[in-house]
Amino acid sequence: MNDKLKPTLGQVFMSVLGAMFGVQSKKNLERDFQYGTFSQYAIIGGLFSVAFVFAVWGVVGLVMNAAGV
Repeated sequence: MNDKLKPTLGQVFMSVLGAMFGVQSKKNLERDFQYGTFSQYAIIGGLFSVAFVFAVWGVVGLVMNAAGV
């Protein structure tokens, strides 16, 4: 595999973020499928999902405290 074509950590993160929101360019999609590995995207996707759940949990906790519940 040509390391120059392999997606960087930032590119993997942006691809996962784009996938979460359902928007991504065709060029990036082709790069991801051709040069990326499943494990890269699975790990970053899992970490992003966990971070999202904790962020929602934290916001709900703040709102509940502000509401006095």
